[in-house]
Amino acid sequence: MTPTVELTTADRISRISVSSTMKVMADADKLRREGVDVVDFSAGEPDFPTPDNIKQAGIRAIEQNFTKYTPAGGTAECKQAVIERHKLEFGTDYKASECIIGVGGKHVLFNYTQALVNSGDEVIIPVPYWVTYKDIVNYAGGKCVFVDTDEKEGFNLTAAMIERAITPKTRMVIINSPSNPSGAVLSNEEFEKLYHITSKRGIFLLTDQCYSHFLYDGTPWSVASLPGAKSTVLVAGTVSKTYAMTGWRIGYGLAPEPIISAMNKLQSHSTSNPTSIAQKAAVEALRGPQDSVPQMLAEYRRRRDFVVPRLRRIPGFDCAMPAGAFYAYPSVRGALDRAGIKMPLEFADRLLKEANVAVVPGEAFGTSDHVRISYATSMKELERGLDRIQKFVEKLG
Repeated sequence: MTPTVELTTADRISRISVSSTMKVMADADKLRREGVDVVDFSAGEPDFPTPDNIKQAGIRAIEQNFTKYTPAGGTAECKQAVIERHKLEFGTDYKASECIIGVGGKHVLFNYTQALVNSGDEVIIPVPYWVTYKDIVNYAGGKCVFVDTDEKEGFNLTAAMIERAITPKTRMVIINSPSNPSGAVLSNEEFEKLYHITSKRGIFLLTDQCYSHFLYDGTPWSVASLPGAKSTVLVAGTVSKTYAMTGWRIGYGLAPEPIISAMNKLQSHSTSNPTSIAQKAAVEALRGPQDSVPQMLAEYRRRRDFVVPRLRRIPGFDCAMPAGAFYAYPSVRGALDRAGIKMPLEFADRLLKEANVAVVPGEAFGTSDHVRISYATSMKELERGLDRIQKFVEKLG
């Protein structure tokens, strides 16, 4: 007689949820495969192709049989390329032992929390937040402490807002600037104030620089460039957005050597090394021509300047102007109230089913009035999708 197996999972899995953005993308893809004409505003990835020089570097890696294991934390060449690019752009000075290459930026963020956050430790996260921050902290057994920002102030964050949330249990603060989903940017001055606040208390300041190159005003800057910052600042970066390489899965971390060592240990037993071929492509991205970056930024600016005014014309919508990244995060509360819809989740579900437009509901990012719209898609798709949203909202009443 075959014994009965209890199909239950570990408790830690119950602390996390499926990525909301990935779920919406999957739902949209399912409809497309069924022949439905879907306009997809859910994907947080550039619609541009990976630049040819980067693709050719990957092809050469295959042709030269660079297809074996590499060190778990990345090749010396890839680490050096990260260090060089970061120094060139931000004036930092890291050693190879202070750098790790991961399987995308999300992987690096996950490994940071696993290496540093103990059960009961508090991690401060501004709202709205990228969906994964909450779950990786929960998975590590930490406690998320959320700091709300005000849409009327452009979701702007200040160091004082973070300081008020600090307790003796605070282990880390996570800052994503420019922000996904709001596009808000933490000013250099406030970032520096925040560094001084956290460093004096021995709190780690994790700067997620995923969108650092997509800044509509000013020039990219890193808090890691401040004198003495290396002791408590943790850098998480990626080539995914900057070079349209989302599928290549290469991210990196820059941090004190003991932390990098701990992450290497974890990585050696989980993913092992990032893909060898992708690392070669990343080296070319970091060391090769950078022309594609300002070209993408210029196009994102053009789209932003079309999308935000267009959203503001939809009844019941209000939208802050994003200062970076490639997302609009409109409040749809007026439309929800008129239609008797309580939450953005229901709105987004009906929008996909009835108007065939995919957006991510604000619940995924910690707010109850918004949806996220990625404008990393063509102007034609933006026009089609926004027209559909307006007609859908007008039909609601």
